[in-house]
Amino acid sequence: MAASPVAAVVVRCQAARPQHRTVAAMCRRLAGSARVTRVLAYRGWMIDLEAIQEARRRVAGLVHRTPLVRSSTLSESSGTNVYLKLELFQKTGSFKPRGACNQLRILMDETGADQFVGVSGGNFAQGLAYAGTVLGVSTTVVMPNTTPANYVAATRGYGGTVEFAGDIAAAIDRSHELAEAGATLAHPFDHPAMMAGDGTLGLELVEDVPEVTDVFISVGGGGFITGVGSAVHALRPETRIWAVETDGAQVLHDSLAAGRALSMTPTSLARTLGSPYLSSVAYDFASQHVHEALVVTDAMAYTAAVYLLERAKVLPELAAACTLAAFQGVAERLGPADHVVLVLCGGNVSVADLSDYRQRFGAATS
Repeated sequence: MAASPVAAVVVRCQAARPQHRTVAAMCRRLAGSARVTRVLAYRGWMIDLEAIQEARRRVAGLVHRTPLVRSSTLSESSGTNVYLKLELFQKTGSFKPRGACNQLRILMDETGADQFVGVSGGNFAQGLAYAGTVLGVSTTVVMPNTTPANYVAATRGYGGTVEFAGDIAAAIDRSHELAEAGATLAHPFDHPAMMAGDGTLGLELVEDVPEVTDVFISVGGGGFITGVGSAVHALRPETRIWAVETDGAQVLHDSLAAGRALSMTPTSLARTLGSPYLSSVAYDFASQHVHEALVVTDAMAYTAAVYLLERAKVLPELAAACTLAAFQGVAERLGPADHVVLVLCGGNVSVADLSDYRQRFGAATS
């Protein structure tokens, strides 16, 4: 019998509160305002293999084909074959330029747009700024005042203009003001062009490990897992897709349990997983194709990050290291015939972050 699509290493369900719904509604309004391009519109919101292959051609030369390596240490300790997709070596240190370059290039070709605006206090900010620079257009990122200094500096370093606007709700309002003044909105995840661009990672994954049986992918608003998962499922429909979230950012897990896409106020330290809502497209994809949704604590993600630093010599952010933590929780259910890929989606972690984690969780050891 197939496993239930909802499972957890650690589970703590949170009901959506009114203020959660308010911010989420504004984010959905942002998604609705971002132009759904003609290139993808004829497929609706189904991110199919053709759209992902088109995205790959569109972003060729703009993003890296990131390494995928077998981990002897993890393979031997778990009794299965474990691989690491090192997307933290992507431009800007995360997967976001794949979708950002695809989204901007489509909008530029279709509308002639040369000014873009987005809302982000995380990896999309850098991805959008980078995409604008390499494509020769201007980008403005509206950030909440609480955005960490390293994200602000990096976004400016990649060529983006940064504006601050209080909290996330104020940032969304400001982005609409800029759009009304002539800029074109770019959405961080809930847009078919973002998802198709993200899916290019899935093409690489299957090419590098054609025998793949399991893929562990972290989830924020759901665009990444929808894109990557769509590519993997199209090429290897028997492959199990495991969704991973941290406690306090488990909007996909809770949505699957509730039977509908939910909103929430994220509290996890894995900031780049902290989406106020789950994309309805991601919910539909996960309902059909996610094998299980797993939730780990921030402390478990931190311990996994330290393990990867000390044993694999890479330092992922918590939003990426959580895939290892989740895998370790279910590894006994996998065996020597399985080929497991852990997607390490980003590495934008600062020394200040590491110091904070150590104070909170102590000295983790591998």
